[in-house]
Amino acid sequence: MSVFVFLSVSVLLAVLPLAEVNAQTSSEPGTPGQERSEPEASDVRLGYIRAYAPQLALSVLDVPPRDEGVAGANVAISDNNTTGRFLGQKFSLDVVEVKPDSDVLSVFDAMAGRGISTILADLSAGQLLTLADAAQAKGIIVFNVGATDDRLREEDCRANVFHTAPTRSMLADGLAQYLIWKQWRRWALIYGSHERDRLFADALRRAAERFGGEIVAEKEFADTGTARRTDSGVVQIQRQMPVFTQGLAEHDVLLVADESEVFGTYVPFRTWQPRPVAGTAGLMPSAWHPASEQWGGTQIQNRFLKATGRRMLSKDMAAWTAARIIGEAATRTRSADPKEIAGFIRSEDFSIAAFKGQKLTFRQWNWQLRQPVFIGDGRSVVSTSPQEGFLHQFSELDTLGIDRPETKCVLK
Repeated sequence: MSVFVFLSVSVLLAVLPLAEVNAQTSSEPGTPGQERSEPEASDVRLGYIRAYAPQLALSVLDVPPRDEGVAGANVAISDNNTTGRFLGQKFSLDVVEVKPDSDVLSVFDAMAGRGISTILADLSAGQLLTLADAAQAKGIIVFNVGATDDRLREEDCRANVFHTAPTRSMLADGLAQYLIWKQWRRWALIYGSHERDRLFADALRRAAERFGGEIVAEKEFADTGTARRTDSGVVQIQRQMPVFTQGLAEHDVLLVADESEVFGTYVPFRTWQPRPVAGTAGLMPSAWHPASEQWGGTQIQNRFLKATGRRMLSKDMAAWTAARIIGEAATRTRSADPKEIAGFIRSEDFSIAAFKGQKLTFRQWNWQLRQPVFIGDGRSVVSTSPQEGFLHQFSELDTLGIDRPETKCVLK
């Protein structure tokens, strides 16, 4: 019997912090009528609001999965509950879809009425700001897992919004560092005619100025409203792209800014000059890569594959990280109170492990998660940024994106 008791206490000590063990064993052993009770369940209810509409892509292989993002959050909820059951905590996820750019207030009010304490949001910039302002009035925190707009962390920042999705400037800086490390300093830039294409083009221009790249030529590819795949046969594309890229000044790399998926996939191997292609096509920066296996990546990839039947994408990782941050904070604070959870996340000692080679932390001035940027093609990870030699007085991760001296954010 004594051996059994010893082993039981050893298991508890391995699983729970000493304070938790003491709290559960504080009564005198053998006191008549007294039994050790299990901790009461504490529900941590997360909401997920997703703007969804079927998305087009130039390649059927690039059409986003139906559960993109949500799948990552579900895997994290399972991970949270693995630990939570020892502490009497239960995590759940309530997912609601809305149309892009539609009103989100009714959905938010319904979630708040159901006791949702934290919301993961995959929304447009405008929808996210509307949600954030409504959530702040009710003391609910929001995690942005989808929008890469820099303005959400800058002039339109909100004190109750944490960002696990990287910004366009972080992605562009990660790519630029690699190109500079390779000594490919002369860039030609072609960009689409939609707003988000232009925003990424702006991020690439900023990265060039910041790290010593030179954009020697620019050209816009106008969206004429064709049916994309069906109106663009292989022969037509083979003729069109060389002509479109003809006449660009001598360059080392051709940068593409086509978040709208109008032409970018057609650029590699069809340029007038034989040059590498990077940006939204060819060599691409991302928050995660489905082929990443370093730093324990195989572990999360296998768990995700078993749960979903597919590989993990960037938005899945952003949502997984957000839900795990909430789980970590709830575990550390022993609380489901969003105020206590937010307070712990905002502390300078907070960090989260996310299979990226180092612990990730939040920037105190705009609540953007510091994180490496993966540089890869469709098959493998080519590199990760920040690159060797790009130094910073506080964190090398702050060489990616807008740094504290540059920020326009005033948190309220």
